[in-house]
Amino acid sequence: MAEFQYQNPFPLGKDETKYRLLTKEHVSVAKFNGSEVLVVDPEGLSLLAHHATRDVSFLLRPAHLEKVAAILSDPESSPNDRGVAVALLRNAEVAAEFVLPFCQDTGTATIVGKKGQQVWTGGRDEEFLSKGVHQTYTEENLRYSQTVPLTMYDEVNSGCNLPAQIDLYAADGMEYKFLFVAKGGGSANKTYLYQETKALLNPASLEKFLVEKMKTLGTAACPPYHLAFVVGGTSAESCLKTVKLASAGYLDHLPESGNKGGQAFRDRDMEERILSAAYKSGFGAQFGGKHFALDVRVVRLPRHGASCPVGMGVSCSADRNIKAKINRDGIWLEELERNPGRLIPEKYRKKHEHGVVKIDLNRPMKEIRAELSKYPVTTQLSLSGTIIVGRDIAHAKLKERIDRGEGLPQYLKDHPIYYAGPAKTPKGMPSGSFGPTTAGRMDSYVDLFQANGGSLVMIAKGNRSQQVTDACRKYGGFYLGSIGGPAALLAQENIKKV
Repeated sequence: MAEFQYQNPFPLGKDETKYRLLTKEHVSVAKFNGSEVLVVDPEGLSLLAHHATRDVSFLLRPAHLEKVAAILSDPESSPNDRGVAVALLRNAEVAAEFVLPFCQDTGTATIVGKKGQQVWTGGRDEEFLSKGVHQTYTEENLRYSQTVPLTMYDEVNSGCNLPAQIDLYAADGMEYKFLFVAKGGGSANKTYLYQETKALLNPASLEKFLVEKMKTLGTAACPPYHLAFVVGGTSAESCLKTVKLASAGYLDHLPESGNKGGQAFRDRDMEERILSAAYKSGFGAQFGGKHFALDVRVVRLPRHGASCPVGMGVSCSADRNIKAKINRDGIWLEELERNPGRLIPEKYRKKHEHGVVKIDLNRPMKEIRAELSKYPVTTQLSLSGTIIVGRDIAHAKLKERIDRGEGLPQYLKDHPIYYAGPAKTPKGMPSGSFGPTTAGRMDSYVDLFQANGGSLVMIAKGNRSQQVTDACRKYGGFYLGSIGGPAALLAQENIKKV
């Protein structure tokens, strides 16, 4: 009989994160049964959640931005890679002013906490953390994305971006550790679970499988990606939970080999192989090239002998993750980059319009399509004029009009449609952050709308399906791909009136 021996399933190495002190208030040390306990005023949890969700909506990690900036100096980068990288860096520079968030989809607020047994808060942690999230989303120029069901089919927007997803765990010690994540729909929708078997567990089969699945991601979730794979897991949900943590960089300091206790570990060799395959995929940073991924994490977990779950997920170019901790010295928050502009070489600050075709949209749709027909795929366009904005709910309502025999409104026939939903509008500006949303979610409407004379020119981000190609060929339509990610930059420099 095997003797009992406990194994920490996720033995992380030393935390090398740089933190800044938020406050020394709301924290004190008391005695209980001869031991010290950390007493945290619940308002300190609200303060922390407020500042964490605020910082992560406007700032990014230095390491992330440095990897984006490295694309500019890589001789193997394509012009499109560099163009996207510059746009993302300039977008980060605009967002760092704390007016326009760098993505219009300001995400679902997710909080993972590990509470030491010697930490006392009063027991309503989820409530006070939610209070801080509420403050950020209602006070800042963020977007309310959470819909709450009234019935199985009827929904309303919550009006404050709550509820947050809050997962709290018991831990040892006298410290409260956190990971805050703001996850947008585009990247969250690129989370996948595959139920496989032991037949996958050999180097050739596993690498082939992971590369094939990676290629299905496409560009809809705003690459370059932080890509994560998890092989194994004691359950499907364990696998996917680990995918999310790995994509956030939370598990970076796992060991690099397994043991008989079942500890999680990173497979560095497979990570290098998948990153190399990402470079060779041709997707690049959205429009062809090398930099489909910034890095890859492959984590191996124990599994039930009859199951082999494999999870895949990404953190997109809006890599919104921030750590925090509360200890006897105060409340601490991960230090994010406040000067992204330092990473932009001066030569990339100048506008380069060589080869860019200017398209005037303030003319009849027939003329717009005739003009677009002159140029091959991959031509860079500079659009100027009036466009219609509509995404998921708008498309559903427009389909209801067609189903009732009312047809499409004339404006949808006269103007291009931009798939987008902006964040709140700052005072004195025409619009809030206003980047494109994922085009693929509207694919099922395209044939019907074009048959009814609308959606003949569409602007959005990411790849489309074959049904869109077929509809555009049949009705003379066009899909114009926009860079996914630079929502703050678009609001500040491109949108004149809404």
